[in-house]
Amino acid sequence: MFRAVRNLLRMIGIARTLARHDALFPLDWLPATGGLIVTARLLSGFQVKRSVRDLRPGVRLAIALQELGPSFIKFGQMLSTRPDLAGETIADDLSTLQDDLPPFPTAQARQALEAELDGSIDELFESFNDEPVAAASIAQVHFAVTRPTSHEIATATEAGLPMAGRDVAVKILRPGIERAFERDLDLFRWIADMVERTQPRLRRLKPVAVIETFAQAVHWEMDLRMESAAAVELAENFADDPNYVVPAVDWLRTGRRVLTTERIDGVPIHDVDELRAAGHDLEAVVRRASENFFRQVFRDGFFHADMHPGNAFVMADGALAVVDFGIMGRIDRRTRYYLADMLLGFVTGDYDRVADVHFRAGYVPADKDRQTFKQAVRAVGEPIFDRPSAEISIARLLAQLFQVTEQFDMETQPQLLLLQKTMLLAEGVGRQLAPNANMWQLAQPLIEDWMRQHRGPEAQLAERAADAFRAVERLPHAVNEIERAARAVADGKLPINLASKGTGRAQWSLWLAIAALGLLLLIDL
Repeated sequence: MFRAVRNLLRMIGIARTLARHDALFPLDWLPATGGLIVTARLLSGFQVKRSVRDLRPGVRLAIALQELGPSFIKFGQMLSTRPDLAGETIADDLSTLQDDLPPFPTAQARQALEAELDGSIDELFESFNDEPVAAASIAQVHFAVTRPTSHEIATATEAGLPMAGRDVAVKILRPGIERAFERDLDLFRWIADMVERTQPRLRRLKPVAVIETFAQAVHWEMDLRMESAAAVELAENFADDPNYVVPAVDWLRTGRRVLTTERIDGVPIHDVDELRAAGHDLEAVVRRASENFFRQVFRDGFFHADMHPGNAFVMADGALAVVDFGIMGRIDRRTRYYLADMLLGFVTGDYDRVADVHFRAGYVPADKDRQTFKQAVRAVGEPIFDRPSAEISIARLLAQLFQVTEQFDMETQPQLLLLQKTMLLAEGVGRQLAPNANMWQLAQPLIEDWMRQHRGPEAQLAERAADAFRAVERLPHAVNEIERAARAVADGKLPINLASKGTGRAQWSLWLAIAALGLLLLIDL
């Protein structure tokens, strides 16, 4: 009861903020909120801020969420990856939500750093810039120069190298951010549970699971050791590629609430004028970005999922550098193959293939009509063929496909929605740099080569052979389990009718079961 009262009071305060920004429409998604909406309008004096009156609903909502604080900013960013929940237009508007807040006091930053690293600023750094270079909802970043430790000095001396301090970027969590998020997550869970219990039509969207996914993502994002590990994994994936730079992690000066990496010195990728002034070929930058993104998704199944312009830089030699690894996406091998087949089907106009992929992957329930789904897929794909390649957006194609599949009770695929939103951000940057180029067309040779290697006839035959070998490897374990069950039957510990017919009948049934199991394992998938 206390929880319900507490959350209702918080809802009234939130609704009042939404009312001042004329952004109460999300409350229409919740049950029995008419009284809350009226109360919010009364408390706001029916006044709407003049600065937002002429803005689109999604933009007004983004501004209101920014005012509501860190948890709501993060939630809005999550909604921007979920056009199935918020609608495509609002999701697009929320993608502009800036994770930009006033910095917290430098004294608190220094105190948090020293407490986490168990040492003084002067012991760890030769210099520490008190003015943060960036301040977001969860953390802020300061530039610094490291002070070499005795171990680092000894290692450098042994290698015959000069030992000087290194330029680094130090990310520090906001004080009390964990408690603030826990309070808001309790509210989000309460709302999601209420929606799932009272709105049967919305259960397909799994609101409780959505909030739990969001909570888990925030939990890991607030452990900067996990972000450090993601950076190292991404760097290892591109260790042989000098055109993609991931800053090295300084593990000595990194903990749960502090992350120190080498400082990136490059031109922000959205600064077109500065890139031109530096002599960069903008189309080459877009090609390189597209190739790197394609490798992350299809080669590695591990991709940077927060590719807004502030997180990417172009180095002096034209290499692309990225920062901020708090939000990463993963796609397993089979999903990558399904996605590749689906995109290939769209590109070639093979809608039977696109429909077949959705049913094979289980994205569309088996009881739905395949031909009707194929027709819906064609309605999405056909309009792209008469458009110039520079205007074709693969991300929007996927977004439209997700909207269509709603009619077929397709369950939410969070990893693909995150990928779609990341692709949309990447495409936006690409068009800003080279408006007449299509980033996927620039990477076409790489894509075609990958398709030949992984989705061509020989590759598919090799994949089936590998699946068969894996199935064979599983057979001994399966046989042991069946034999164990057979012994239990023979000993009377697992009484079934078969046991009364004699061991000969049981033995034959056992081997028939093994043979059937082997066939199933070999032809599975």
